[in-house]
Amino acid sequence: MEKKKIYIEHPLKSKSANIIWQAISTEGGLAKWIADNVQQFDDTFEFMWGAPWAHHETRKAHIINKVKNKYIQLRWDDEEEDDAFLEMRMTKNDLTGDYVLQITDFAYDEDIDWLYSIWDRNFEAMWRTMGI
Repeated sequence: MEKKKIYIEHPLKSKSANIIWQAISTEGGLAKWIADNVQQFDDTFEFMWGAPWAHHETRKAHIINKVKNKYIQLRWDDEEEDDAFLEMRMTKNDLTGDYVLQITDFAYDEDIDWLYSIWDRNFEAMWRTMGI
């Protein structure tokens, strides 16, 4: 079975390209809204969820492409689909001047609703921790 590409657009409350770029491309920014902890080693991010002394999950993703203040594409180490990736792209709304975060992700049919709910929680965390 092949994964399907999903797109999510989320309006942000920020006009600062630098703030958005830091949130999607640095270990400190990603740790505020995607995982409990993120470490970067060269072009690899290690994402950790949960407490290290209890049940937790760790996943690694390699940066496959990035353009500063535009987008970053990651590929999970354990990804089996050749064409699957995660992209976080920032675009600016011409009317309001605020940024929009566009997410491209991949999931199997039975996991699509779950993935949307994960992204909803991530965006809630972004709002709580960074106000954007």
